[in-house]
Amino acid sequence: MSTVKITAIVLIIVGALGLAYGKFSYTKDTHEAALGPIELVVKDRQTINIPVWAGVGAIIAGVLLLVVGKKS
Repeated sequence: MSTVKITAIVLIIVGALGLAYGKFSYTKDTHEAALGPIELVVKDRQTINIPVWAGVGAIIAGVLLLVVGKKS
């Protein structure tokens, strides 16, 4: 399997996941302090929204890569 086909399949999968879920979250350590034996850590939850146009664009790009890859 060529790298073009693998890239196309990955784009289609990522685009479908972006349309299905619409956002993803992750936790980030923002502040850390050590006061003697006590350690304080502040965790901040970040959410990133994935626009619909990005998911659709990734699917279209993947399909185009598969079609162009077959002609070559």
